[in-house]
Amino acid sequence: MNPLAQIGILTLQTLGGLYLLVVLLRFLLQVARADFYNPLSQFVAKATNPLLLPLRRVIPGLFGLDLASLVLALAVQFVTVFGSGLMIGLANPVIALLWSLLGIVSMVVYIYFVCMIAMIIISFVAPYTRHPVAMLTVQLVRPVCAPFQRLIPPMGGFDISPIFVFLLLNIARILIES
Repeated sequence: MNPLAQIGILTLQTLGGLYLLVVLLRFLLQVARADFYNPLSQFVAKATNPLLLPLRRVIPGLFGLDLASLVLALAVQFVTVFGSGLMIGLANPVIALLWSLLGIVSMVVYIYFVCMIAMIIISFVAPYTRHPVAMLTVQLVRPVCAPFQRLIPPMGGFDISPIFVFLLLNIARILIES
């Protein structure tokens, strides 16, 4: 592969991956009912509004889920995968669509994995912090941990529900990679 194709693929995958992260964060923050007035939430909204607002006119929500965000995430990932395939001479839209779906699921697992690690570190280092990113991380992870916290409440001041969330995230990661 020539160096220009490598540079093009690197640029496309980096920019596409970053924008996919922002779009999926918007979807996940809406699902978690996180604070919209948080500065990070405001950034995510402003970064996604130019493409998302016109898409919402065509694609309505369903059961409180913002389907337009998911369609935008799929479109961003598809452009990234299909564009990378075009640069190396492999252009099959059906396979690119399947890889795009898999990439979205993988990114969601990665987001939750990183947020869980951040939440655990924050709970030990600065448990009562009011930093906007820390608060948003807790708001994002709380709905995922809640079912496990109902089954196994915190014992002696320690919450072991993240262990079970990590277990499920690693199972999902293994299934995605296989």
